[in-house]
Amino acid sequence: MKNYNYDVVIAGCGVAGLYTALKLPREKKILMLSKEDLESCDSMLAQGGICVLLNEADYDAYFEDTMRAGHYENRKESVDIMIRSSRDIIDDLQKLGVRFAQKPDGTLDYTKEGAHSKPRICYHKDITGKEITTNLLSHVKKLSNVTIMEYTTMTDILVSGEECIGMAAKTRDGEVLYIYADDTILATGGIGGLYAHSTNFPCLTGDGCRIAGEHGVELEHMDYVQIHPTCLYSEKPGRSFLISESARGEGAILLNSKGERFVNELLPRDVVTKAILEEMEKEGTGHVWLSFAGVPKETILNHFPNIYEKCLEEGYDLLKEPVPVVPAQHYFMGGVHVDKNSMTTMPHLYAVGETSCNGVHGKNRLASNSLLESLVFAKRAAKEITSTQKGKKEYESNYHAACC
Repeated sequence: MKNYNYDVVIAGCGVAGLYTALKLPREKKILMLSKEDLESCDSMLAQGGICVLLNEADYDAYFEDTMRAGHYENRKESVDIMIRSSRDIIDDLQKLGVRFAQKPDGTLDYTKEGAHSKPRICYHKDITGKEITTNLLSHVKKLSNVTIMEYTTMTDILVSGEECIGMAAKTRDGEVLYIYADDTILATGGIGGLYAHSTNFPCLTGDGCRIAGEHGVELEHMDYVQIHPTCLYSEKPGRSFLISESARGEGAILLNSKGERFVNELLPRDVVTKAILEEMEKEGTGHVWLSFAGVPKETILNHFPNIYEKCLEEGYDLLKEPVPVVPAQHYFMGGVHVDKNSMTTMPHLYAVGETSCNGVHGKNRLASNSLLESLVFAKRAAKEITSTQKGKKEYESNYHAACC
């Protein structure tokens, strides 16, 4: 058993955990834990993109799109914060080196996805999540104040009185670690590893939510699980390969076994999923078909190169034929309840990313809001931690001076 002392400890190395670390002061001593290797986080898998408010005139439409997709169960304050913070996030990512697609004149190119009233999604080919995550990771690795431990799993949080004072963890070799910290952040991702068919990595098993719940930390909407309508149908075991919603935004359509279109592909994800499942049941089939016939060849090859190659590996050429698709578990809208600054109901315990529930997504997440939500509220967590730790040190300093 080993004991460690840090200013901040973060369980999880996806975009939420990484961005929090980047936004904390450089004098803070930070430890980050990765349950598997650094590549095995779901942030790496996000294909479609990241939303941004186009301009002030777009605010009402973006707000309504998010609310409508979430069945109006969204926390309005959180939605407002996310939307109004979006441009600063995109600008910051570009400054850090993220290569979003651009038009010939150098301005950002935007794509459209289901339930969006207009194109407002920044993207990098069909691997936006990987582009952002690898970029953030490269910057975090350069920080001398941040230590990253791979293959180290959080097993519990440490509590004194009613406050979180760190976390317990176990290494791949079975060594137990007690990590004491002024502030603790849960960024352990979603729950896809609990499902037989999911687009998530198997290691995402809801650790943060489970451990928080065991200590009486408030959880919220634990039954709000999103199914993605279009995952590549395969009889091979393992993680389901997602075919981005932006493919449908660019003109791909859903067909039944007779080659008939049966749904508006740009409806919210839960509506499209229901239509697919009903069509499969009616026809007695294990999948439906996604046709790229209406998508220009250059769009397929330049916007969706990863999807194109994966489908080729499975024996389907998107340029010549439709590909079989089926719904699979994709995203978790519930989680550890947090306020607008990502604080949980336990002092000094924060949750960010898919582990948290700040109410942005409501009952059903709008496409490409996940990366944005994670980054916006990770930044707010870092700001809150910085403020509270500064206040604590000033109080201790003043108290010491008064006493002495």
